[in-house]
Amino acid sequence: MLDVEVIEDPAAAAVALEPVRSRLLSELAEPASAATLATRLGLARQKVNYHLRALEAHGLVRVAGTRKWGGLTERLLVATASSYIVSPGAMGPVAADPGREVDRLSAGYLITLAARIVREVGALLRRARETEKRLSTLSLDTEIRFRSAADRAAFSNDLTHAVTTLAARYHDVSAPGGRPHRLVIVAHPLLHGTQEEKPV
Repeated sequence: MLDVEVIEDPAAAAVALEPVRSRLLSELAEPASAATLATRLGLARQKVNYHLRALEAHGLVRVAGTRKWGGLTERLLVATASSYIVSPGAMGPVAADPGREVDRLSAGYLITLAARIVREVGALLRRARETEKRLSTLSLDTEIRFRSAADRAAFSNDLTHAVTTLAARYHDVSAPGGRPHRLVIVAHPLLHGTQEEKPV
């Protein structure tokens, strides 16, 4: 089972987002039969089978084995991943694109950058799995509490200077065999439970 699978196909996305099927995916972290799932969800077995066939047709669940039960052979199904995320590419021509955003300081622009990360890294991850290679990435995630908007602005200036300096030091457009990488740094207010932080 994969840790995360990025869904690129619009039809697969529609299947995964249907509430009953989404619940079935969460229940299939471990192999289970249609009869077991029907009991857990309080649904008719035929209805569960219908939804499972749709999930299987789009590669979201797979057969993990079989078992004998009351003279019948039951298929045990399991989800193909622990979690799923729908790629913005599934939206087709209306997908988020940072090239269309004008205000680079807007929340909308940040969201389009995040969407591009999902789309690009999802495609790279699929290629890495197909070639059975590991995809090298770097992720940093931390929290910082600013005393004031002025401190936040000063931090932004210092961070911009530091990143620009590092990029200039390590960027070599003429390096033979070199491979370009995308670096994206974002910051946004935190959400705490259902209490949203006030924007500063």
